[in-house]
Amino acid sequence: MQQKIMPCLWYDHEAEEAVQFYTSLFEDSRIVETVPSPEVGPGEPGTTMLVVFELAGQRYMALNGGPEFTFNEAVSLNIACESQEEIDRLWERLGEGGEYGPCGWLKDKYGLSWQVDSAELQQMFNDPDQDKVNRVMRAMLEMSKIDIARLREAAESPAVTG
Repeated sequence: MQQKIMPCLWYDHEAEEAVQFYTSLFEDSRIVETVPSPEVGPGEPGTTMLVVFELAGQRYMALNGGPEFTFNEAVSLNIACESQEEIDRLWERLGEGGEYGPCGWLKDKYGLSWQVDSAELQQMFNDPDQDKVNRVMRAMLEMSKIDIARLREAAESPAVTG
């Protein structure tokens, strides 16, 4: 069955370049279709108007729509990484030429915001022990790139009693 809802990412003119970059970073990723610009509408006829692609099996569209709209942090793509090595690799590659932020957030060189996250961190936030959750949150708020070892240390540190 075709995916019913597909996020569309608006680029000025670099959709094809961005998609090639993104699909090189994730397994189970590919360019599905490239649609040229028609004679009517934005873009030069014959240049790429739309790219349909998959990242880790999830389908997206990238549109060369012109400079009217730009990305902002209100929408980001969250990556639930399985290891510190995966976090380190994606943090480095996605952040090249972009901007690193706090708590695992970064903007890539195209302006798209990403959360290079940890699947383990997401589990830590669901722990029934709220003191543990608070310790993990405090540790995360001090980080730029997510550090799983530091998060585990915060989770397992003894609670301070008064």
